Amino acid sequence: MTMAAERPVSPALFEGLDVAVEFDAPLAARTWYAVGGSADALAVPHGEEALAALVGRCARAGVRTRVLGSGANLLVGDDGVDGVVILLDAPCWKEASFREDGPVTVARVGAGRDLGKPIHEATRRSLAGIEALIGIPAQVGGAIRMNAGGKFGAIGDVVRSVGLVTPEGDARVVGSAEIRFGYRHSDLPAGIVTWAELALSPADPGALRARSREISDYKASVQPLTANSAGCMWKNPVDPATGQRTSAGLLIDRAGLKGTRAGKALISMQHGNFVCAEPGCRAQDIVDLEATVADEVFRRTGIRLEREVVFWRRGSA
Repeated sequence: MTMAAERPVSPALFEGLDVAVEFDAPLAARTWYAVGGSADALAVPHGEEALAALVGRCARAGVRTRVLGSGANLLVGDDGVDGVVILLDAPCWKEASFREDGPVTVARVGAGRDLGKPIHEATRRSLAGIEALIGIPAQVGGAIRMNAGGKFGAIGDVVRSVGLVTPEGDARVVGSAEIRFGYRHSDLPAGIVTWAELALSPADPGALRARSREISDYKASVQPLTANSAGCMWKNPVDPATGQRTSAGLLIDRAGLKGTRAGKALISMQHGNFVCAEPGCRAQDIVDLEATVADEVFRRTGIRLEREVVFWRRGSA
């Protein structure tokens, strides 16, 4: 058993805080890839005050913090990660409410709520605006931070305001006028998203249900939803010849790279932008395959693929 004094993260960091903590916490089972090592500490704060105090203490102690959401769009290194991984898993982070505000209905949703839940709640209320996000595996906080979306739309289209805890441990609210949302990107200030307000519009119930089914059916037909993957590995790049975004999956398909392997990782035969993990896969297999495919696409096309999946490694971002 590891003695407390030997731990890279001191238990004293959490003293007096309303935070549940696990040291040397395995992360693989908390990610869609189901691979990777442990976190020095995994912390579940039980409210915004506890979160802010913990983040502030970590900042002053020089301890790195990361936020773990649904575990999609993430690869954890085989050696795990240093510092404190924060999990917004207490009930307070999963609350949702709806209120009328003139011609729209505002949904206030906790950052730890699974994205699928407000989508289904809005559909039941005949409210449009987030049905385009059906099937995207994420929690609300992560979806806001990366402007999750696809060919049917993105969450930034309906964001009204966002709650943040800054890296210094201060709580603030950021309005939509202060945020620029782009392709898989937002320029939200640094910090941890704690909640978001989304502006939704009344819609015809039948038409909304039909559109939701159309989006779900399309995704099921083109994506390997039952495989161990983290969703799309690469962002769709801008083709320098046209100035327009082109499909990363199509580039990989045209390069004949579907089915390419590294160890127990392989490129899906169904969709070239999905790197799948077979039983016995290591994080390094996925890292190696991602680099091999990106290099080959660049060699053939001159187009540089940029990862959408976040890689966590010990000692680095």
